[in-house]
Amino acid sequence: MDELWAQSPRELRLANGEIHLWRAYLGLGEPRLSEFESMLQPDERARADRYFFQRDRNRFVITRGVLRELLAKYVGGNPKGIPFGYAPQGKPFLRQGFECSPIRFNVSHSHGLALLAFALGRDVGVDVEMVRPDFGAEDIAERYFALEEINELQALPKSLRAEGFFLCWTRKEAYIKARGAGLQIPLCSFQVSLTPGQQELLHSEDADRWSLRSLHPDREYVAALVGEGQGWLLRCWDWSPQ
Repeated sequence: MDELWAQSPRELRLANGEIHLWRAYLGLGEPRLSEFESMLQPDERARADRYFFQRDRNRFVITRGVLRELLAKYVGGNPKGIPFGYAPQGKPFLRQGFECSPIRFNVSHSHGLALLAFALGRDVGVDVEMVRPDFGAEDIAERYFALEEINELQALPKSLRAEGFFLCWTRKEAYIKARGAGLQIPLCSFQVSLTPGQQELLHSEDADRWSLRSLHPDREYVAALVGEGQGWLLRCWDWSPQ
């Protein structure tokens, strides 16, 4: 809930047993937008230019800028000079001089809100979505979800089905992103719980490797974080544009 989120500390330190999750609102003005755009490498600018709507392009640019700014605080150096490599399924990682850094990270954004996760020596995946009651949730669930998830969703009161769908979606996406395997993992090949207000659960062939947490980073949003290992401490920070 909202009370989890603290102001950014003066000294930013990431301990081995922690995962840091940052919340960033993406509605920034032109000065910071231009600053963040100047940080991007040519491949990132090309990706930004593929967005059809300027609003979506700006949100991508700001999210990348926030990522670079935070990584510079964790590992040192100039935000613009941080080099990214990409795994076969597109998950970014640090390269060229930062290969020995144990920091791992993942990013998600939806409708003007971004979440950025950082950890030392453990894989992480994060996903955030705005809950939209008019979204075609049940049709998508029947096409992609596991049978147990479809049954659990249909058993919910209609007033809870939109939230239940997006709880399921974010948990599944966070797990896939943590594994870094992308669409190679069919959504129906593993199962998560989705009933609002109940404990989040993951059922997969490697479930013992992961811990799953769900969050409500804002009143209209749900999110999920999957981190490698057990017993890690989640610390939630608010990113400030100042």
